[in-house]
Amino acid sequence: MKKRKAGRIFSRSKGAREGLMLSLVRALALKERIETTEAKAKETSPLFERLVTKSKRDTLATRRELLRYFGPRLTKKMVEEIGPRYKDRPGGYTRITKTMFRKSDGAKMAIIELIK
Repeated sequence: MKKRKAGRIFSRSKGAREGLMLSLVRALALKERIETTEAKAKETSPLFERLVTKSKRDTLATRRELLRYFGPRLTKKMVEEIGPRYKDRPGGYTRITKTMFRKSDGAKMAIIELIK
């Protein structure tokens, strides 16, 4: 019997889906608040929270791992600003707030933002 795999497909190939998630994570790190569809926000949140947890420790290995996802500028921001901000927090760095439906196609929209 075929079992359902975890995660959303978004009607994209694997590469396109990974690119979408990376662009959403980069935008969230840069702007700290983005508006997207509810499904994309729910998929982005766990990935971004794992990266924030890693950025709490400022080591060379951490920086090299974050460079796989971000450029040098965003890696520096993650390690020097965002990571230390949540040093005492064990998790839950993002908040997803549902908003109105998108007018053009009726998609459920949401705002994903970093908790202060």
